[in-house]
Amino acid sequence: MPKGSPELTRARKEEIIDACRSLYETRSFKEITLKEIGQQTSFTRTSIYNYFETKEEIFLALFAQEYQRFAAELDALCLREDPLTPDELASQLARALERRPLMLKLLSMNLYDMEANSRLERLVEFKAAYGESTAAVDRCLRKFVPALDGQQRQDFLYAFLPFVFGLYPYTVVTEKQRQAMDEAGIGYVYMGTYEMAYRFIRNLLGGLL
Repeated sequence: MPKGSPELTRARKEEIIDACRSLYETRSFKEITLKEIGQQTSFTRTSIYNYFETKEEIFLALFAQEYQRFAAELDALCLREDPLTPDELASQLARALERRPLMLKLLSMNLYDMEANSRLERLVEFKAAYGESTAAVDRCLRKFVPALDGQQRQDFLYAFLPFVFGLYPYTVVTEKQRQAMDEAGIGYVYMGTYEMAYRFIRNLLGGLL
């Protein structure tokens, strides 16, 4: 790690992560290289290695940032003084997921590559952010659905988390995929992130209450 203030270190890490985010908006995970990410920063490309050893570590940091923002949104929801019905909570959780398409994409499409090619310390940092987002969901359940006991909240999470893992490929499809489904004669009903998540969460809560 280069000598410098903690503020400079954080600023440079943020710049690297932002460069990765910008490239990922128009390029696929496999297409993006460490060199290209470095070319988007204001400092020398080789300086990136002072902060991240691989492309996957940068993406993992970006992924952690997305989980942190998701958790912050849920914690802000918990500050509400007025209660929410289970149906309203389902809607709020679905909207929070809808606002995190990058998080959903990284989760479904690139998780294993990121984790396999990152150092343990970077993976621990990511898992902490992931754990905080899971705890934030639990805090929402505690506040707005107090009738659920600890086991029921755990049952909710065990169903909710795998659902979120597979949400992106079900709601974001290419024209080629649509055509293949049509020609295969599969009567698939396409839904957006909010609609699919809302229906699932609403039904899940209804089954637990």
